[in-house]
Amino acid sequence: MKKVYFKTFGCRTNIYDTQIMMQSLDKEDFVLVKSEDEADVVVVNSCTVTNGADVSARGYINTLNRKGKRVFIGGCGALSKGEELFKKDKVFGVFGHSEKENLNKLLKKSERFVRIGDLKSLDKTIVEDYLGKSKAFIKIQEGCNFRCSYCIIPYVRGDARSQDEDKIIEQIEKLASNGFGEFVLSGTNIGSYGRDKSSSLGKLLQKIGKIRGVRRVRLGSIEPIQIDDDFKEILGEPWLEKHLHIALQHTSEKMLKIMKRRNNAKDDLALFYELENLGYAIGTDFIVGHPGETQEVWDEAIKRIKEFPLTHIHSFTYSKRDGTPSASMDGMVQGNIAKSRMKELNSIIERKNLNFRVKNRVPLEILVEDKKDDFYIGYDQFYNKMHIKSEVDITKEWLNIGEYDVKEDGNWAKF
Repeated sequence: MKKVYFKTFGCRTNIYDTQIMMQSLDKEDFVLVKSEDEADVVVVNSCTVTNGADVSARGYINTLNRKGKRVFIGGCGALSKGEELFKKDKVFGVFGHSEKENLNKLLKKSERFVRIGDLKSLDKTIVEDYLGKSKAFIKIQEGCNFRCSYCIIPYVRGDARSQDEDKIIEQIEKLASNGFGEFVLSGTNIGSYGRDKSSSLGKLLQKIGKIRGVRRVRLGSIEPIQIDDDFKEILGEPWLEKHLHIALQHTSEKMLKIMKRRNNAKDDLALFYELENLGYAIGTDFIVGHPGETQEVWDEAIKRIKEFPLTHIHSFTYSKRDGTPSASMDGMVQGNIAKSRMKELNSIIERKNLNFRVKNRVPLEILVEDKKDDFYIGYDQFYNKMHIKSEVDITKEWLNIGEYDVKEDGNWAKF
């Protein structure tokens, strides 16, 4: 049997897709191994959200080539850079998202191939386990109908389409019966769920919350305009994580227009205050240094960001993505300026996070995920990290912790 290793780059959706690939393999043909050094075959599930993501995958593939491995590339990078890598003889095979459930047959091919497939498919596989994971990822939809100026993803994932509700429920029921209590809903744009099925994310969540064994539901990134009345109905449910990640991308009205975003800062701020009053921690995405971000624009953004009740941030400096409108825009921001602005932004949110944890000293429900050095690491209902000292193995355990120390780098406790 051939030994196969999977390397995953990028987002939670890719983690889910890799699990589907693993489950598609026939145990009589292939055996999974834990490192590329053990493997005969390496499957790279790639990301292409930035040029830097392509560089990371290409560098990894070059390393595999030097080790003499047979390499296959899937994921978003397969669509953007796969044929280029194929022509340079860097990979044996290239396959698109719609082909991943055929992976067993593809890995057995004796001739090199490119099989891009289409951008209309939905997964048929039911994921029943996540080996070594404390939580389960559930992909509820694929694709995006937004066309933000900086983003390549709709062109490599396709238009928004929702997974069948019954299939999602069946999957969660099976994973819950296998001991999973926390479920992370993922997709390209999960807030669009149900728009093509006369449903909504809120209605789906209401049904998920009724499944026996579901203790906590976490959500991937959602858009401000997607928090509708159906969604607001479940905000008081005990199983919904008290943390929402709502993608702003910027807080300057001018920049939001340049980015072709559908949100505006005034409405966003009103929504965030509403969620803050319900006790929610709130995170966001923020792109720093996008073309057109003058000092005046940045000053406006920073003034506004200080008003937002944010506790978490996923900030990153703009990276040119070939094939997007932003890539040809004027007004590029120098790299050192962008990095300085991002440092300023992160510092503000770090202080807000610390203030939130100091003011909200409530019992914390922790799912312990792993151990690092002498401390177990888990996350609470507000998606804040907890470091736990324990003499017994508490990995994958649910803990309710009322006594803990609040420090800048997280919360700390003994169990």
